Amino acid sequence: MTQTVPHIVLIGAGIMSATLGVLLKELNPAYRITIYERLDQVAIESSDAMNNAGTGHSAFCELNYTPQDETGKVDIHKAIKIASSFEISKAFWSYLVKAKYFANPEAFINNIPHISFVWGEENVAFLKARYEALHAHPLFLGMKYSEDPAVLKEWMPLVMEGRDPSEKVAATKVAIGTDLNFGNLARVLFKHLASLPGVELHLQHEVRNLKKEADGTWNLKVKDLVKVEKIKVHADFVFIGAGGGALPLLEKSDIEEARGYGGFPVSGQWLVCKNEAVIAQHHVKVYGKASVGSPPMSVPHLDTRLIDGKKALLFGPFAGFSTKFLKNGSFFDLPLSIEFDNIIPMLSAGWHNLELTGYLIRQATLSHGDRIEALQEYFPQARSDDWELAIAGQRVQVIKKDEEEGGVLEFGTEIIHAADGSIAALLGASPGASTSVEIMLEVLESCFPEKMQCEEWQQKLKSMIPLYGNPFDGHEADWLQQRLHSNAVLHLDD
Repeated sequence: MTQTVPHIVLIGAGIMSATLGVLLKELNPAYRITIYERLDQVAIESSDAMNNAGTGHSAFCELNYTPQDETGKVDIHKAIKIASSFEISKAFWSYLVKAKYFANPEAFINNIPHISFVWGEENVAFLKARYEALHAHPLFLGMKYSEDPAVLKEWMPLVMEGRDPSEKVAATKVAIGTDLNFGNLARVLFKHLASLPGVELHLQHEVRNLKKEADGTWNLKVKDLVKVEKIKVHADFVFIGAGGGALPLLEKSDIEEARGYGGFPVSGQWLVCKNEAVIAQHHVKVYGKASVGSPPMSVPHLDTRLIDGKKALLFGPFAGFSTKFLKNGSFFDLPLSIEFDNIIPMLSAGWHNLELTGYLIRQATLSHGDRIEALQEYFPQARSDDWELAIAGQRVQVIKKDEEEGGVLEFGTEIIHAADGSIAALLGASPGASTSVEIMLEVLESCFPEKMQCEEWQQKLKSMIPLYGNPFDGHEADWLQQRLHSNAVLHLDD
């Protein structure tokens, strides 16, 4: 009896779908995979270089990953989780480099030191406490701390030049930080996928609806936006990796697990430097502390980027509000996402986040001069004429039911999947792309549990990601050895 080869549909051509598609074809080359993307290119929404933060989110410099409680203790659990997730990603990417997916890894990953910078007595005390909590951990070995203006000037001359010498300042630096171009990474992965038998990539095709059949499979209604034709597609498994567009499709799936979820869109803007002489003087990522009430994606940073081989300097992102769920979306996205089962969580989350709402209103009304003033806190000698405004990506933060508060706003990523594993969706934002490999492994564990336990898949996973299945605690030497190996393959400092 001939066994039918399962048909897998991936919705959205970003880094998440690219990663899942490659993992699935590596684990079972026989799978039939169809990818639908509503735009005319892959990876030009949230994965595009100018639409995301571009930092390899390893928690080296992101202060919001290490909250401090009222006693002064710094919680490093989230930072360790994100740092370990990033090592999983690097291990997989190094496998792809060795498998000749890439001519050279510099096309998507490069060394840029990560710096956390603060000023003022209270913030300096926090940064020192953070350093003391982190630097002895094996994943953060090599982190340096200084309050000496002369040392800080060596680390980040633009930030220190012209600064008040009496100002209390401090910084940490990790030399092995990275800059990522997730757009380039995704494009190479999709190019490889499209070359494989059993894989089809359809651009300018929009999934409009999906319905579950009695046998657990899915029927999708897809519109060809070029030919203006409607297509019906049958799938055994569906992954919704459409960024901000995932929530409306998840709602249409009508699965029980998706009930009560909502989304809160947050837009972003960058100041982009036009002066090549200024750009040449900065070769680090400098992250500061977020303003009170601001979302994590708005943590300010003076950010060196390498975009398609050219060095760039960005500051921001500045937050804003739009009812769009995608940069290329519709202003009706937010109102159309409100349903009977999520209206209470959304209203409750809004009520409990009035400070955030006020922050977004203030950000949206900033003038160019206001943004330059914010920049000058990090780059005192910044000149207005050297900078122009660019629109960054659109993020949709997760809103979910909460028994006590009615609804809560989540900052992070969340996987929602049906109990039978026939469909999964990814909601949320940062640190998504940097931890994409571990997130997609979670999708596989949730939706392909029996396959993930079979010896064939386990062996293949171990060959791609030797760290898979090994917790950091108790396997520290293996993790650090893998870091050295990944860094060598990816041409990074060790």
